[in-house]
Amino acid sequence: MSAKIISGKLLSQKLNSSLKNSIDQIKGIRAPKLTILQIGDNPASNKYIKHKLKSCKNVGIDCDHIKLDQNTTESELEKIIIDLNKNNKVDGVLVQLPLPNQINEKIIKNLIDPKKDADGFNPITLGNVLLDDTEIYPATPLGIIKLLESENINLAGANVTIIGRSNIVGKPLASILINKSATVTICNTKTKNLAKVCKNADILISAAGSANLVTKKFVNKRMTVIDVGSNFVNGKYCGDVDYDKVKKIVKYITPVPGGVGPMTIACLLENVFKLYLNNIK
Repeated sequence: MSAKIISGKLLSQKLNSSLKNSIDQIKGIRAPKLTILQIGDNPASNKYIKHKLKSCKNVGIDCDHIKLDQNTTESELEKIIIDLNKNNKVDGVLVQLPLPNQINEKIIKNLIDPKKDADGFNPITLGNVLLDDTEIYPATPLGIIKLLESENINLAGANVTIIGRSNIVGKPLASILINKSATVTICNTKTKNLAKVCKNADILISAAGSANLVTKKFVNKRMTVIDVGSNFVNGKYCGDVDYDKVKKIVKYITPVPGGVGPMTIACLLENVFKLYLNNIK
């Protein structure tokens, strides 16, 4: 028997529809506004931004896309961010990653005002995630939580194993899950006996960026598998999970594409709307 597919595409459509209704109900006030800053012409970034722009338009969020030259200096980018921080008509600011080598990512994340932190990457935002004292969460971890909750998968007491320790997914996701009373193990590709560690989990979340890392040896028949991987193999987009084989064993699984990706954008838009509501108060 094959696993039940948890469709991020379908759930994100429901969330976006609800968000559009909420935005439509706000009469006589300007629309929420997001500004996306892009440095250079990274093909993956171009693709992601295209999806973000389309999604913003569909729900009624105004979105400016400022595309800067690959050789833009850190000080030039800092000046633009400072100006956006001061602009009362901009609710969310997002700097598309990755950044070119001449720009320090940590400095840029620190510079974005937490009140406009659409991605949820500012250290203050992440600190509040750890303390369970925030409305704004990094979009991918929030999307994963919403996928699990959409299937009424109980997180309290669940054994959750995360492969990946990034500041964007692994660490904030672990904090959110711990705050929901899950028991969390964080692994990485260097973890000894990785398959054995993962195999006992109730929920396995792979955000390692390693194609076909998660095989049949990693899973069990009661498991929920969330694939956050974003890889290209022989020109084909795929996740971290050997999907066709693993789905025959586990209870629930997310596809790639159509799983976590659409949920990341939906949760980003939700962040922008929350920042907007706080900004117009």
